[in-house]
Amino acid sequence: MSKIERTLFKPLSIPTDTQKALKEFCRNARGDILRMTTLARSGHPGGSMSSLEIFALLWSQANVNPKDPLKEGRDRIIVSHGHTSPAVYATLGRLEFFDLIKAVATFRKAGSPFEGHIERSIPGVELTTGNLGQGVSAGAGMALADRTRGIRNHVWIITGDGEHQKGQIAEARRFIRKYGLNNITVVVDCNGLQISGRTDRVMYTDIAAEYRADGWDVTEVDGHSLSALYRALRPEEEQRAPRLVMAITVMGKGVSFMENDAKYHGMALTLDQAESALYELGLTNDLDELAELRKNKWTGKEDFNLRLPCAILDSEGTPIIYEEDHKGDNRGAFGAALMDLAKMNSDNLPMVFDCDLAGSVKTNQFGNEYPDHFFQSGIMEHNTATAAGAASIAGKVVFWADFGVFAADETFNQHRLNDINMTNLKVVATHCGLDVGMDGKTHHCINYLSLMGTLYHCNTVVPADPNQPDRVTRYAAAHPGNFFVAMGRSKLPIITKENGEPFFGRNYRFVYGLHDHIREGSDVAIVAMGNMVYRALKTREILHDNDVSAAVFAVSCPQCIGQRMLDELSEYKLVLTLEDHDRDTGMGSKMAIAIACFRKSINLRMKGVTQYGGSGNSEDLYRIAELLPEQVAEYILAELH
Repeated sequence: MSKIERTLFKPLSIPTDTQKALKEFCRNARGDILRMTTLARSGHPGGSMSSLEIFALLWSQANVNPKDPLKEGRDRIIVSHGHTSPAVYATLGRLEFFDLIKAVATFRKAGSPFEGHIERSIPGVELTTGNLGQGVSAGAGMALADRTRGIRNHVWIITGDGEHQKGQIAEARRFIRKYGLNNITVVVDCNGLQISGRTDRVMYTDIAAEYRADGWDVTEVDGHSLSALYRALRPEEEQRAPRLVMAITVMGKGVSFMENDAKYHGMALTLDQAESALYELGLTNDLDELAELRKNKWTGKEDFNLRLPCAILDSEGTPIIYEEDHKGDNRGAFGAALMDLAKMNSDNLPMVFDCDLAGSVKTNQFGNEYPDHFFQSGIMEHNTATAAGAASIAGKVVFWADFGVFAADETFNQHRLNDINMTNLKVVATHCGLDVGMDGKTHHCINYLSLMGTLYHCNTVVPADPNQPDRVTRYAAAHPGNFFVAMGRSKLPIITKENGEPFFGRNYRFVYGLHDHIREGSDVAIVAMGNMVYRALKTREILHDNDVSAAVFAVSCPQCIGQRMLDELSEYKLVLTLEDHDRDTGMGSKMAIAIACFRKSINLRMKGVTQYGGSGNSEDLYRIAELLPEQVAEYILAELH
């Protein structure tokens, strides 16, 4: 096959030799798609074959480098319908991003990096996708991050037509239009079919009309005509609006018995069918040889070692110390720390995303002073979670602040995909727990530990007073990884030492995973989290009046309860966990699991939220939940006697 010239889309039309080479390229790549799905006995050959010309044209002509796939300033190609992985792997393999034969032979095999849906660990792949509807949001986040870094590039996002039935894409296209991301082109593989049949019958969606209504330029082309696709995909020097390309394609393109048949959306060919299809394409049937290669054990040692970028701020600044007489809330301390970080890192400002709550989550001052790094999404949490996550792997430190019920419960699916992508997002969730009060049960975020605890790369922190979120915010900005920082709504007293000095004061240094022994005691240990720490101290005073000596521990990292802490707790007659969170899926349950794992003998009791709260003053809600200091003390005394 003749070598494909990489034009970077500079010619107005595709050169004849390039078009001829790409046509032959696609014929061979269709064979690769059939081979890998047949060998795996699973996969999505139909949509892979309909998307192929789009993939081949983009990866061969855009500013991407097989020898340096993470090169700064590159164009970005994001495949939202990640189930078309066979076409992605065939395209990238044939363009020498990696060994094509290995991809074909080990597709969907346990231990192989060539999974059923595309993975960010594969050279040339910008994002792990497949959970449909999130690619356009991700492209928006990356485009914004690149813009703030002064990078001029183009971002193409390839989607399926069926996934446009999802609402998140509507959020994303409005967001893109608002922020003038005119370097974005969304390409829709319009093969007209999905699992249940014709897309217009499963759920009719006028994709072109919806994009036009939101101010996009819309073009419709034959998705298998390389010359027409080239003209449609080629970036304009001064693009006036983001662009949608409706590529009209044929599912199963190239093999007559597969074409326009919905069953091949997610069904591999049999060996006999594959032999027939390869013959029709004029390609060699080498399935037996490839099947022998597939039998080789994949050790994982040959995984790609890409340098996945993860930005941090150079300076954590100087902590703000809130003294004993301070009357403030944790969210205010976060906002102040964010402003200080911005001043200390003026040449590398963080990006901050908001969902119509800047005044409540205390990012409004940042937005006023740094408007070019503040992104108001309105009431579009799903798009924001994905866009912010994607921006965080495009070379920027990113904060997203929102109410807990939106930042955790509503967007868990987006956080899960972020976690899989090893993003670097700092989520600050305010208004957590019954502390939200009057807003009632729909707004009481009482499940965030159980949700975030299922994510393998998320660091969850629950600070106890305004001094702690100051340190946590700085720590998160200066350390890689996803952080979820949970806090309530109300003002909190400063946690102090016995001598009245702030406990989290000048000599305090936050380290993820470590916990704090606030008060000594000999009979009972109260292990409290977040805004329950000061209540635990009040409980201790009541117990002291009843001749019970109680220790108080503050757990800021409830996902990290280990043997060291359990060793300390095993000295006490009774250990009680206290949290403004669902009792059975929160810190108490984490403690119980740790006790079982480390086989410790600890007399554990748990106090937390056991049912949805109503509307009312937060103290009244705590009283109903039996979480007030006097109620907790009464419970402990009863357990001891």
